[in-house]
Amino acid sequence: MMTKQLLEEFGYSLLVEGLSKNTVQSYERDLAKYFDFLKSQGITDVSTTSSETVILYLQQLKNDDYASSSVSRMISCLRHFYQYLLDENQITINPMLSVKLPKKKKILPKALSIEEIDTLLDSKSPTDAPSLRNKTMLEVMYATGLRVTELVELRLSDIHLEIGFIQTIGKGNKQRMIPIGDEASYWLDMYLTYARPLLEKETIEDTHVFLNQRGTKFTRQGVWKILKKMVKEAGITENVSPHTLRHSFATHILEKGADLRVVQELLGHSNITTTEIYTHITGERKKEIYNQTHPRAKK
Repeated sequence: MMTKQLLEEFGYSLLVEGLSKNTVQSYERDLAKYFDFLKSQGITDVSTTSSETVILYLQQLKNDDYASSSVSRMISCLRHFYQYLLDENQITINPMLSVKLPKKKKILPKALSIEEIDTLLDSKSPTDAPSLRNKTMLEVMYATGLRVTELVELRLSDIHLEIGFIQTIGKGNKQRMIPIGDEASYWLDMYLTYARPLLEKETIEDTHVFLNQRGTKFTRQGVWKILKKMVKEAGITENVSPHTLRHSFATHILEKGADLRVVQELLGHSNITTTEIYTHITGERKKEIYNQTHPRAKK
């Protein structure tokens, strides 16, 4: 009872629960690895697994130097999976009941400085439709703190430049309205007016804001590639991902005095503890500035 059909049925149940497609795909990959482990232990029926088997597998992951975040995700995946089997009456005892999550290392998100952001966004002027689109995507991400998935899913009906807002649907299918500043509004208007019509195809009707060369929705991977290229062209040596722009957005507005609750709303965090991690960054930054500027900060 470890078939492709079982994986697909489990994946569908997660989508019904409201988990994102990316999370479901990650869980399906994790579960496939777990099935391989069970087969290596001579187990062909997942309903016969015990807590000891699960713990043995998690211990193997640790021995293979898996990050604690990866082990935590695997535990989360297995919890969902065995609960699904329990709900479907395929098992009578849930082996995950005695398995605890490992403590996660608190990793502070990396943010670019304001100077680095300016260098990235202003280093090269757009010369054609694709380069105007690329600059606009980065401007919008930094101006709004959108996740990369939220960016590529933006529809034309989500843009309200006349009132200075865009709307998006984030994790948990929660809709939020986000202000967009003058600079990003200018570039978004330029893109929609001059570049997007050149990227449209007569045979394809696609209402997504950002289109690729085929006239269809831009992909997350496509955004990563463009950002990597633009970072290199700007001469920035830091590792920069789309999430770095989101982190930079949050860090910079907090440094300028934004209320933590407001930042939570802008980022779409359901729990303020997720947003509070940024206070550690701004705290370190304040300490750094203090040490550099106060005449008696150091002996």
